[in-house]
Amino acid sequence: QVQLAESGGGLAQTGGSLRLSCAASGRTFSPYDMAWFRQAPGKEREFVGRIVWSSGSTFYADPVKGRFTISRDNAKNTVYLQMNSLNVEDTAVYNCAARLIGYSQYPYWGQGTQVTVSS
Repeated sequence: QVQLAESGGGLAQTGGSLRLSCAASGRTFSPYDMAWFRQAPGKEREFVGRIVWSSGSTFYADPVKGRFTISRDNAKNTVYLQMNSLNVEDTAVYNCAARLIGYSQYPYWGQGTQVTVSS
């Protein structure tokens, strides 16, 4: 079983930055990729971006391209989400997720961390 734990959320001002972390623990961890999702109040959960664990290749949703950066530390089994140029539309609960090779969905999820951006 894999456990994911996010940290680093909080309050930021428009134009500010925050960095989220997602630490994985449990079974020997070798995911295919890890992703970040977010859900704002009254809205559906949306994909933010993902990183392929082996190669480090990253993919981002259009709303965050150029502002958010995903990275990973293989030794620490941790993935990061660096968020710059934040705006109020980035306010949401952010979750990290992981999947193994062969999975089309993400079976492993963290509990989420709140990010609030004030104007």
